[in-house]
Amino acid sequence: MHGHDGEARETVARFLSTIGFDPIILHEQANRGRTIIEKVEANSDVSFAVVLLTPDDEGNVKGGAPEPRARQNVLLELGYFIGRLGRENVCALMRGRVEIPSDFAGVVWTPMNDGNGWKQALGKELQAAGHQIDWNKVMR
Repeated sequence: MHGHDGEARETVARFLSTIGFDPIILHEQANRGRTIIEKVEANSDVSFAVVLLTPDDEGNVKGGAPEPRARQNVLLELGYFIGRLGRENVCALMRGRVEIPSDFAGVVWTPMNDGNGWKQALGKELQAAGHQIDWNKVMR
């Protein structure tokens, strides 16, 4: 799942492909006259989900200052996959500063920085979820 940050989406998709996974990017799948949630459901037969939280929107409490936040649909999809797969099979990558909803407070987020640390963290999460990881490919 992703918001409007195409660079982050492509970077993560290329990385997942490089280490042997076939990422499903929702907007690349056929619509077939379905609603977005129907499309999410139709493409949810997966064992692991990566969610990109990028500062695409702004929001605030009534009377407060606007803060960067992830797209609301991305948060809905994050919740959907946490419910479907369990938290241990979902990795949320956060790029930049993003407001975290209070219901998700305490969940560990992986920062997607300019270095390669996020790749190692994602590789560890995939391996912990039972996937085979070629660490030589991760470290490239």
